[in-house]
Amino acid sequence: MALISEYEEEESGTKPSSSAASSPPAQPSTFTATFDPSNPLGIVEKLFDFLAAESDYLSKDAAEKEIAAVVKAAKEKRKRKEEAAEREKAAAAAKAAESNKRLKEEEKEKKKKPEKEEEKGARVPNKGNGLDLDNYSWTQTLQEVTVLVPVPHGTKSRFVVCDIKKNHLKIGLKGQPPILEGELYKPIKVDDCYWSIEDQNTISVLLTKHDQMEWWKSLVKGGPEIDTQKVEPENSKLADLDPETRQTVEKMMFDQRQKQMGRPTSDEIQKQDILKKFMAEVSLPNIKPLISKLSQYLYSRLAANLVVIGFGYSSIQRWISQGQRSTNFFEG
Repeated sequence: MALISEYEEEESGTKPSSSAASSPPAQPSTFTATFDPSNPLGIVEKLFDFLAAESDYLSKDAAEKEIAAVVKAAKEKRKRKEEAAEREKAAAAAKAAESNKRLKEEEKEKKKKPEKEEEKGARVPNKGNGLDLDNYSWTQTLQEVTVLVPVPHGTKSRFVVCDIKKNHLKIGLKGQPPILEGELYKPIKVDDCYWSIEDQNTISVLLTKHDQMEWWKSLVKGGPEIDTQKVEPENSKLADLDPETRQTVEKMMFDQRQKQMGRPTSDEIQKQDILKKFMAEVSLPNIKPLISKLSQYLYSRLAANLVVIGFGYSSIQRWISQGQRSTNFFEG
C-alpha cells in the first residue's frame, strides 16, 4: 500500500497540469510606418517584415495566394473608384455642355427676337435709304426710286416682263411667276420711268416719284417698311436740287435730327418764338387775369365756332391792341 501510495504521489508530482500545458493568448501588436510616394514598395516591405517578426503567417503555403488575392481585390476596388470618378466627370461635362447649348440657344433666340420685331415694325434703311430683300432691293432719293432684281446670268431683255403703271409694278421673266408685283407705295410719273438689264444678271428699274417731297416707307403697299426718321440723304446731292426743294430737304433733315435728340422741330421752335414775341409785346400789368377773361369770353360767346387753343396768338394780340374797345370788353 505504501509503495502504491508513493507511486501515485510520484505520478501526481510528475504529471503536468492542464493550465501549465496551454499557451497564453497572443496579444495585438501595433504596426507603424510612413508612406513615401516615391517608394511605394517601402511600406509593403516593412509590412512583410512586421508579419515575419510578429507571426508565422508567411510560412503558410497559402500565404502567397492570399496576399495576391488581397492585392487583386485592392486593384479592382481602385478601378471601380476610378470608373465612378470618370462617370461623374463625364456626367458633369455633359451637364456643362447641355448648359452651354441652352445658353447659346437662348442667346440665339434673343438675337432672333429683335429681328422678328424689326420684321413686324419699321426696319433700318440700307445705305440707299431703301431695303435689301431676298428677291430684290430698292433705294430712293426724294425724286426717284431704283429697283434691282437679280436674274440668271445671260438673261436677255426679250425674256423680261416689266409692267410699269402709275400705281402698280410688275417685274419677272416670261413663263415664270412674277418676282415682284404689287401696288406702289405712292404714285409715279410713268413717262419718266424706264428699265434695263445690267451686267446681264440684274433688272434695273428707275421710277420717278410723282410727289418729290416725301420719302417712301416701302416699295409696294403691304411690303416691309423702313423707318423714314433714319433716312440719310446724301449731302453731295443737295446742291443739285432747286432752292425750294433743297430748303424742304434740309428742313426735313433738321427735324429728324431734332426728334432723335428729343428736341423741338423747326415748326415747334417757330411757335415758341411767336409766343415769346407776343409775351414781350404785351405790357398790360395783370396778364394772367386778362387771358383768363379772354378764355371765358371765347367759351361763352364763340364756343360753337372756335376752339380756344386754335384761336391763335395773333388774334389775341389784335384784340388787346384795340384800345378802349378791348378795355371795355375785358372789364365787362
